[in-house]
Amino acid sequence: MALSGLWVQFLNGLAEASSLFLVAAGLSLIFGVTRIVNFAHGSLYMLGIYMAYSTVQFMGGSALGFWAGLIVAALLVGALGALLEIVLLRRIYKAPELFQLLATFALVLVINDGALAVWGPEDLLGPLAPGLSGSISIAGRFFPVYDLVLIVIGPVVLGLLWLLLTRTRWGVLVRAATHDRQMLGALGVNQAWLFTGVFALGAFLAGLGGAVQLPRQPANLLLDLSVIGDAFVIVVVGGMGSIPGAYVAALIVAELKALCIALGTVTFFGVDFAFPKLTLVVEFIFMAVVLVFRPWGLFGRAQAVSRNSAPIEAPLRAGSGAFQIMVLVVLGVMAALPLMSDWFPYAPVLALDILVLSLFALSLHFMMGPGGMNSFGHAAYFGLGAYAAALLFKAAALSMGWSLVLAPAVAGLGALVFGWFCVRLSGVYLAMLTLAFAQIVWSIVYQWDSFTGGSNGVVGIWPAEWLSGDRYYYFALFVVVAAAFLLRRILFSPFGYAMRASRDSALRAEAIGIPVKRVQWLTFILAGTFAGLSGALFVFSKGSVSPEVIAVNKSVDGLVMVLLGGLQTLVGPVVGAAVFTLLQDFFLGITQYWRALFGGVILLLVLAFPQGIAGFFKRWAHRRVAPEASS
Repeated sequence: MALSGLWVQFLNGLAEASSLFLVAAGLSLIFGVTRIVNFAHGSLYMLGIYMAYSTVQFMGGSALGFWAGLIVAALLVGALGALLEIVLLRRIYKAPELFQLLATFALVLVINDGALAVWGPEDLLGPLAPGLSGSISIAGRFFPVYDLVLIVIGPVVLGLLWLLLTRTRWGVLVRAATHDRQMLGALGVNQAWLFTGVFALGAFLAGLGGAVQLPRQPANLLLDLSVIGDAFVIVVVGGMGSIPGAYVAALIVAELKALCIALGTVTFFGVDFAFPKLTLVVEFIFMAVVLVFRPWGLFGRAQAVSRNSAPIEAPLRAGSGAFQIMVLVVLGVMAALPLMSDWFPYAPVLALDILVLSLFALSLHFMMGPGGMNSFGHAAYFGLGAYAAALLFKAAALSMGWSLVLAPAVAGLGALVFGWFCVRLSGVYLAMLTLAFAQIVWSIVYQWDSFTGGSNGVVGIWPAEWLSGDRYYYFALFVVVAAAFLLRRILFSPFGYAMRASRDSALRAEAIGIPVKRVQWLTFILAGTFAGLSGALFVFSKGSVSPEVIAVNKSVDGLVMVLLGGLQTLVGPVVGAAVFTLLQDFFLGITQYWRALFGGVILLLVLAFPQGIAGFFKRWAHRRVAPEASS
């Protein structure tokens, strides 16, 4: 490519960096002070562009009306952010961090359907900026004038934030809260209103980031989840809570994407490399590299080692007689469902979905609960198992039995490689690295058309004749129950005790001779292997597989199932998977706004059952038994 083309792509990268920075700066502020990983931040960005579309139309087509419309839209989003913080998030600050994540995910569903109800399903293309609709010639190529304005907006906002955080008393309090919230509260500072102000500012920046995109892209309902991944990457790479770090990371990520586009297809030793395809995943590759060598980000600070890195939990105990009877009753009902297909024809299909998702949730819980390692990318191993089973069965012409045996091994191999890097991190950095590896796997599957079928996936994968009809259901039931039993036995083995010791206090575990990192790595591999088994069962139940099984949404679904059921109970993932599947299926059938209803129910469950549904009833049962034992 000519030098002029590289220069124009460089400018494109600067414009894109400003846009990404506005969103990431708000997310970084919110996390730095409140410690909430705000999944709904992308929804605020989406609302920014939708509201800008309406406010600009209302205020007229003049330059003043256009820019005033953008600012008003961002202010409205900021006000909504403050309202959400006061009404909802303030009530869950003392809940576990992952339940806060679950609440913000529910907000994503509610806000998305709210936008659908107000603005409709069609893409909305806003007007061009008055007086800035043309382009100028740079090195013989044309470049939009509006993008030049965007290039300036990023550094201006960075400078204003720097002044606000370093030259005002409110900014000093914000920085103090970022370093030590408890000490700030001990000094008598009203943390509640400080948090509200920070959330409002972060929401305003997200809304502004969306609003300024109005002349560049249409408003659509997919913007929320498409931008949140990039925003998380930028915040983590820059360093959690670092505003300058967010700008530098946004600049690097945007320029890497621009460079991939500029390079086009390059031939090395007779092999063509299509660099534009890397734009789907280059930011995640960059994040993975940064976190491997600098686990706290470019401008972040290394966190002190905690002696107790996990909440105190009661020791695991064998199920009571009543619990065992309940399990047998549930299994009996599950076994009888195909026999009642004349009355409930859809029940066996739904039950099979619950079985597959239960094993997926159990594998994630194995890593997150007893293992103490959070993951935002567990769908990678579900997808590896699914694609391995499909390709071994279809391309390699292996039998269904061998495909089911080898598919979990492929997923476990992927977990072995990725886990070696991931277990060196902790907290949100670990979770984001798992997301990075999942996105890399998704990108490969999505773009390798000749092998994986690309976006079309692989079709025509059905069970063997001896497992046709209801027999496959009973086969899946047996496999899932056996896998659940095996996972439970592992947790009650010496290795299971080593897992929980490593989770509760890594320093003490190391002191008594437990190789913590090795234990965590093996935990990671086992969780990936069982996730791969659930993916293989999924393929033969549906007859096909597509890249959606590795997408971020699938990983988030797994998180929701585990958290709905409860992290501190072994039966929680199964309860969460059942509730998640039944609610989703029920709401999907009664209204087009099923996401809002589903999200509303999740919010109610988070507020009513902060320890998860199974965790709540377990605690309730213990409270009933305790007085009887003491009397």
